[in-house]
Amino acid sequence: MKKVEIKGIIPPVVTPMNPADESVNIPELRSQIERQIAAGVHGIFPFGTNGEAYILDMKEKEEILEATVDQVKGRIPVYAGTGCISTRDTVYLSKRAEALGADALSIITPSFAAASQKELYDHYCEVAKHVNIPIVLYNIPARTGNKLLPETVAKLAKDVDVIMGAKDSSGDLDNLKAYIALTRDVGKDFAVLAGNDGNILPCLKAGGAGGVAGRANIWPKTIASIYDHFVAGELEEAQAAQDAIVALARVFKFGNPNTIIKKAVAMLGYPVGDCRRPFNYLCDEGVEELKKVLEETKDLS
Repeated sequence: MKKVEIKGIIPPVVTPMNPADESVNIPELRSQIERQIAAGVHGIFPFGTNGEAYILDMKEKEEILEATVDQVKGRIPVYAGTGCISTRDTVYLSKRAEALGADALSIITPSFAAASQKELYDHYCEVAKHVNIPIVLYNIPARTGNKLLPETVAKLAKDVDVIMGAKDSSGDLDNLKAYIALTRDVGKDFAVLAGNDGNILPCLKAGGAGGVAGRANIWPKTIASIYDHFVAGELEEAQAAQDAIVALARVFKFGNPNTIIKKAVAMLGYPVGDCRRPFNYLCDEGVEELKKVLEETKDLS
């Protein structure tokens, strides 16, 4: 298996789109990747949730990954979001991602139809048979309708060599801590990542490895510093960086967090476009609140 140290702040980089036809803007994607790397992030995650994986077709995902791998050039790991609703499609995209040079896979649980824990376990085991790079399980039940229980994560971690981590975006800190506690003794370095930006430092303090941080699209240097300060033993500085990004939560009541984060990146002057329709609306009150937040945090980077 390819050796990848799963750690740090890994931005699910936004997918820039051209306003005229919503096609993917590859040159701006490359620019966003460079911006992230210059800020000191520890990995790049194309077509994650903030990268609008749910609305990209297979060809677009392959083009995005090719460009990402080429732009990164091995400087930091590339995590490809290859989870699909069906096991068959997940196997296909995971194999393609490995062939195109991804360093690791982030595989979201199947969605829409309710899945038992056995079905989820079997799904990940089958995908794992077809790849030889690390898999990071991805739990986000509010979006998928399927919760990956801590016991299932622990069993997969013990039973499947290439399953090397899990990202918990449930927002439930107790669930995140259970992932960490139940995978401590699986006989390998298993990495648990916070999928909610507010839980990055609590995750690290509990023994986790970092976070997949959507807000790093807005403030990559600040969010990367949460991890860097923590590993340096600078806990006050890490807490200050964690606290500095809280303000954006005020805007989430007005719309989809993906939409809000991408609009924020655009307001900072980057031509990333809107999220692909229909998921691109933010009411006037939300826009004004977002402007206030960006003004309040203008000293962050």
